[in-house]
Amino acid sequence: MLAALTVIVSGGMTFSACAADKNSPVAAVNVFIGTGGDGHTFPGATRPFGMVQLSPDTQVRHFKQSYPWAAGYRYEDDSILGFSHTHFSGTGHSDLGDILVMPYSGETKWEPGYPERAYSGYRSRFSHQQEKAEPGYYSVKLLDHAIDAELTASDRVGLHRYRYAKGEEARMMVDLRSSIYDYKTKNLWSSMRVRSNTLVTGMRETRGWAPGRQLYFAMQFSTPFQSRDIQNREDGVEYRGFAGPGSNGKDKVKIEGKAIVASFDFGMPTDQTVMVKVAISAVSEEGAIANLQEMPSWDFAVERQKASDAWHQALSAVQIEAKPEMRTMAYTALYHSMMGPSLFMDIDGQYRGPDNQVHQANGYRFHSTFSLWDTYRALHPLLSLIQPAQRNTDFVKSLVASQQHSPDGILPVWQFHGLETWCMIGYHAVPVIADLYMKGINDFDADAALNAMVKSAEYGPYGGLQHYMKYGYVPTDLEPEAASKTVEYAFDDWTIARMAEKMGKADIAKKFYARAQNYRNVFDVRTGFIRARKANGEFRVPFDPAVSNFGSDYTEGSAWQYSWYMPHDNAGLIAMLGGDAAAIAKIDQVFDAKVDEKIYAHMEDISGLIGHYAHGNEPSHHVAYLYNYFGAPWKTQARLQQIVDSQYQAKADGLSGNDDLGQMSAWLAFTSFGFYPVAPGSNEYIIGRPFLDKTVLNLPNGKRFTIRAENLSKANMYVGSVRLNGQALHRNFITHEQITAGGELVFVMQSKPNKEWGSKLDARPYTQTAYQ
Repeated sequence: MLAALTVIVSGGMTFSACAADKNSPVAAVNVFIGTGGDGHTFPGATRPFGMVQLSPDTQVRHFKQSYPWAAGYRYEDDSILGFSHTHFSGTGHSDLGDILVMPYSGETKWEPGYPERAYSGYRSRFSHQQEKAEPGYYSVKLLDHAIDAELTASDRVGLHRYRYAKGEEARMMVDLRSSIYDYKTKNLWSSMRVRSNTLVTGMRETRGWAPGRQLYFAMQFSTPFQSRDIQNREDGVEYRGFAGPGSNGKDKVKIEGKAIVASFDFGMPTDQTVMVKVAISAVSEEGAIANLQEMPSWDFAVERQKASDAWHQALSAVQIEAKPEMRTMAYTALYHSMMGPSLFMDIDGQYRGPDNQVHQANGYRFHSTFSLWDTYRALHPLLSLIQPAQRNTDFVKSLVASQQHSPDGILPVWQFHGLETWCMIGYHAVPVIADLYMKGINDFDADAALNAMVKSAEYGPYGGLQHYMKYGYVPTDLEPEAASKTVEYAFDDWTIARMAEKMGKADIAKKFYARAQNYRNVFDVRTGFIRARKANGEFRVPFDPAVSNFGSDYTEGSAWQYSWYMPHDNAGLIAMLGGDAAAIAKIDQVFDAKVDEKIYAHMEDISGLIGHYAHGNEPSHHVAYLYNYFGAPWKTQARLQQIVDSQYQAKADGLSGNDDLGQMSAWLAFTSFGFYPVAPGSNEYIIGRPFLDKTVLNLPNGKRFTIRAENLSKANMYVGSVRLNGQALHRNFITHEQITAGGELVFVMQSKPNKEWGSKLDARPYTQTAYQ
């Protein structure tokens, strides 16, 4: 095995790379970025798009305090209660944390205890100085138990290695209560079955974010346990299982309840080491046992190297040359962009769908965890460039299969572990599918996909769609978040029209191109803002563009943030605002406003403020690029410098908001390359400015697209000129076809803005309404 490399980065964090080359992509990643502040990422072991996310959990108090621990771990904490096998990366909602394992020595304590009271439970203190991580690997010293813990993972199996102190008994706690939520609130049922002294299986069913979620596991030990004690500790009642295998012929082989906790005693292994494999399945215990076959070896070094190699292959889709901190941020952004959607099927292709029934995937790999309100914007367009076509079409096939299994007959809204949460708004599986189809990534049943898209757009009971179809907008007196829903539906409708048009479905295209103009019905020309209207046609009054509340007219935002949301028709916006100059002045107000942050303090997701611009939440993500549509790309270049400098850093709290399954990271990845997909489905990327000296995209089709930045420096933030394959590029956008053809894009950077480049009408990107 190659020697490990330990690198110290900003904030005192350490992470090790299982690679000899310190310039490798894996060595550049800092998995701790986003684990502090509001980033909500986790530092544990997983594979690209893996089903298992094996990571430490640091907090358990009460479900009402769960938001900061949405990923189970916070860098600010100093104690660990164990290592669980499922985690979200960067969400704004807490769930998962399944099958918690905690090694310990000495007295058995059945509760995790509290972080402010040392030794109060089985949790242990730890130090970041004795914590290391890299893609696919995590290790930490559990100080109160004197145990060295190491974790790695395959797609469906988590592998633990625990080294106990000499002379101490090796014991292990397995807790099926939630490590993130209060089990009394979340657990519906759980069970544990002892099949031998090296194999334990079980399940738990929860009613968290996705009601009725079932997860099964198979746990295999490298060393036979000598005794075990399994309890159902529901409401403080200790229903004891068995003291030892076969002690009196009356041992129970299975125990059930809402609060199953088990202790396993391995005595004193000769090498002081116990390893455990945990495979998960949504289908059955037998499915989990079969999934153990994915990792036949007990060689931890080999499995760790396999995980590292998987990440090296995935990250090598992009070769980056840049200053160390920027290179770390860019590669970490790419790493976080490959957490989801995650694989969610057994090795035999079985999975559990939104009807909570078991289905069979044939010819594709079923994925789940679709944070679509976030990820359709930049994450999925990024994956179309850096992931094989098969992976992307697997996403589409998974979405369409989910629609076919859905009791409501619509595409996923926010789905995880196969189940619908109904979180957020829009029908944003639609632009994910349409964007891939428009790019020629179409090895799926296009007719079935379009049918699913249309059904989702016409499902009246969802989100006020019956009113949207009747009035041409969502009335605020009939449906909450009406203004946001109207404009988001309009964009989704445009992507349906685009795909239908390319498929030759003229009638569908005509209908949805017309619906795509519905954003105009909630735009108030007098004030220049998107506003909610009542069923009688009147705008809601009084009106304050900075007001944002849950259940109000806007979704996690205000009129300042949502009034720019017609990414498919910015020429229409310009006309309604009164021309380029007025549009530029209005968007300048967004960034330059002197805003008391208290006005947004009640909204957890409105963070990363620059004026009214909120980079910590998705509705703002395209806004800086809109200057290109207004004939002032040099202003986009300056704003991007402002955003990157203030919203991203190579440290634990280096993300200004929830990473949201990679959307925050995908924004940085695209922006660091030098362009961004403002309107997925247009096949255009809007040129900003690069933050990397050189980027090479090793494209899925085998070609290479190189981006170089000449004279790049902090002072030289402006684009002087651009060349594509040696020819001057005067347009302020580049097409998907130009990228996938291979070639070279060269930026010449300078310290002063070039106000002529990309400013003419014929240099601007696509919009549905023609420029006047």
